[in-house]
Amino acid sequence: MKKYISAFGLFFGLGVHFLVAQQILVIESGSNQPLSGVLIYSKDPARSIITDTQGKAEIGLFKNRESIIIQLLGFESKTVSWESLSSFQFIIELTPSQITLDIAIIATSRWKQSNQDIPGKVRQLDSKEQLLRAPSTSADWLGSSGEVFIQKSQLGGGSPMIRGFSANRLLYAVDGVRMNTAIFRSGNLQNVISLDPFAIQTTEILFGPGSVMYGSDAIGGVMAFETLTPKLNQKTISGNVLGRFSSAYSEKTFHTDLSYGSGKWAFLSSATHFDFGDLRMGNKNGPESYLRTDYQTSEDGRDILTLNPNPLIQVGSGYRQVNLMQKIRFQASQKTVWDYGFHYSKSTDIPRYDRLIEKRNGSFRFARWDYGPQIWMMNTLRLTHTTERKWFDQVKVIAAHQLFEESRIDRRFGKTEEFNRLEKVNAFSLNADFLKHLDLDNFLTYGFESVLNKVSSMGSVTDIANSQSTSASARYPNADWASIAAYGNYQAKISGTFQFQTALRYNYNSLAADFTNNLEFFPLPFSSSKNRYHSITGNVGVIFKPEPSLSIAPLLSTGFRAPNVDDSGKIFDSEPGTVMVPNPDLKPEYAYNAEVNFHKHFQNRVRVDLTTFYTLLDRAMVRRPATLDGRSVIDYDGELSQILALQNAAFVEVYGIQTGIEVSISKKLLLTSRYNWQRGTEELHDESTSPSRHAAPAFGLTRLTYSSKKLTLELTSAYSAERSFEDMPEEEKGKPAIYAKDGNGNPYSPNWTIFNFNGGLELWKGIKLMAGIENIGDKRYRPYSSGIVASGRNLTFGVKGNF
Repeated sequence: MKKYISAFGLFFGLGVHFLVAQQILVIESGSNQPLSGVLIYSKDPARSIITDTQGKAEIGLFKNRESIIIQLLGFESKTVSWESLSSFQFIIELTPSQITLDIAIIATSRWKQSNQDIPGKVRQLDSKEQLLRAPSTSADWLGSSGEVFIQKSQLGGGSPMIRGFSANRLLYAVDGVRMNTAIFRSGNLQNVISLDPFAIQTTEILFGPGSVMYGSDAIGGVMAFETLTPKLNQKTISGNVLGRFSSAYSEKTFHTDLSYGSGKWAFLSSATHFDFGDLRMGNKNGPESYLRTDYQTSEDGRDILTLNPNPLIQVGSGYRQVNLMQKIRFQASQKTVWDYGFHYSKSTDIPRYDRLIEKRNGSFRFARWDYGPQIWMMNTLRLTHTTERKWFDQVKVIAAHQLFEESRIDRRFGKTEEFNRLEKVNAFSLNADFLKHLDLDNFLTYGFESVLNKVSSMGSVTDIANSQSTSASARYPNADWASIAAYGNYQAKISGTFQFQTALRYNYNSLAADFTNNLEFFPLPFSSSKNRYHSITGNVGVIFKPEPSLSIAPLLSTGFRAPNVDDSGKIFDSEPGTVMVPNPDLKPEYAYNAEVNFHKHFQNRVRVDLTTFYTLLDRAMVRRPATLDGRSVIDYDGELSQILALQNAAFVEVYGIQTGIEVSISKKLLLTSRYNWQRGTEELHDESTSPSRHAAPAFGLTRLTYSSKKLTLELTSAYSAERSFEDMPEEEKGKPAIYAKDGNGNPYSPNWTIFNFNGGLELWKGIKLMAGIENIGDKRYRPYSSGIVASGRNLTFGVKGNF
């Protein structure tokens, strides 16, 4: 018996030694420099691995495979067999390509697949460009794509608009975990700035409904972020240190990350500190009404209006933030990997600038209006197991807990009562995803999801004259919001020119709310509510490739958004003179989307893409006049306000085009241009229509990039069309403080064009310098619907060291 055990041990040990010892080395053609982060995977069965900082990866798990795909953004992909790899002595050269045609995408099916096998529009942002531009926030990083419009109510903001939708009609996913909670609002959101842009590894933007894979809220699109991942068998400590400085808001940002891997364990730690001062706007060719000529201060307990010595400085806009991340990876076996992730983000108070500039009768409305410290914490545990079974080849289970804390602190000018409304959300989720290859080109993915949000909300008021505090109305009821779902996706290659994809999801939502925390402040006719919703969504798409360089992909898809706590339970001053009240009778809204995606490339030198889309949002939840216990107006924080409530009372339709072109002028010069045009219409309470609030004016960018071995230069022109008063949404016409005035004195949003220049230089191995000039012409402009004026001429400088 001992002999058999010894023989088995020897055989097993030799097998493991072979798997560990068999490594691939991926290098850049010409320079022979090792390439890290290269994705190596096979389809049948599903396997994947990424090269380490030395360009190496253990690939014993691919032995005898006929098709092994090797990809890195910015390089031409290769597909080889194990036999070919062996003949190359397991050394593979990748050739740089300014136009990358084949990219691995996870956003559509929650599993890696080629973007050429996806009928919808998905954009992956290049992490190399992220280093060059060194964005201040993750919102700015999304905006740099030229396909996502970013609205900001304050400097500490950034609310994406995609295909005419925004806020809680878009979904965020971080490391496969749904970030949206039950208090994500229909107004502008700034939660994306909780993500550290320097800790993001890949960013994918799925345009159009993504509810089949991600559930409620994914109507206009999905933004999927994957953060840095520790690499096994690195055996040395490596890391990055980065500092970024900018002049327009006295930014001082510092980031570091360290990683180590040995044997079965790998670790990665990341930390970033952001410090933003008051933002300086542009000095040229802009409305004088944008200037900050005065601001509010307090002296001896009195609020006073103070003249601003420099009206270009937007006093009351700066803030600070810290981000921490810890990742641990454990490879329990060749088939099983465990990943633990910890994320933490906390800001200081973030002044809400658009409220701080509101005036009434020549006097400021507010002496203070701050978002209190915005806290986001997430713990995730992921199991990935690969084995060939009857029902799956690979399974991925993600359990997560998130904590969100936010508050709103406001005090009216000349008053001593300061209100503080605090919300906390504990979000629990469990996802189980399965992948099964039916053959080389056909596969099935399916999964199950469970989500629970527990919301607590409270309010208090403090008399700053004597520091005495009492209870006040809360923004939300105390509530539980839950979701349970099952979903599946099937993809098949019908012939050499046709591919087919379809998906289906069933979703059950429940919402239980307790309004007793507000009964003493408002005449609510109910103390609690319970709601149940059932939703079915799906999509079907076809990819037609009459030739390898051309694809035409029509897609039909649906999405939904189930009412959350913010929709059905909020009591809040939404705009001057109005107040939102609860409506527990809300039902889900549904989106119906049709689009056609066209892609054409010419010998890897020119690539053109064009998407046309139409989306109908039925039973849309919109603000409408309402009554509360028979009243149409109530007193809210000392101001008589008209009552509004969200109701399923309208339709919204959005249609438009998205187009782009990439031209490889030479091996070092790349010209890119992207343009987005959308038109939205929303039904009003009198059955008339109005332009949709979140359908941004036409916008885009054109970019010329020069890349050599050590130097990268980038000249960018970003632009946005005008939104005239006649085309302004009715809701926006009631916000004159944030808009310019036309010749008739009516609010409108002027067009604008700015130019940016960025450069990156590898000074010597391991040290890179980044510098740039944003808004070179120092133009004074305010992006559509934004509450704060954009940055004027901004000089940026950064240095990054890696070891």
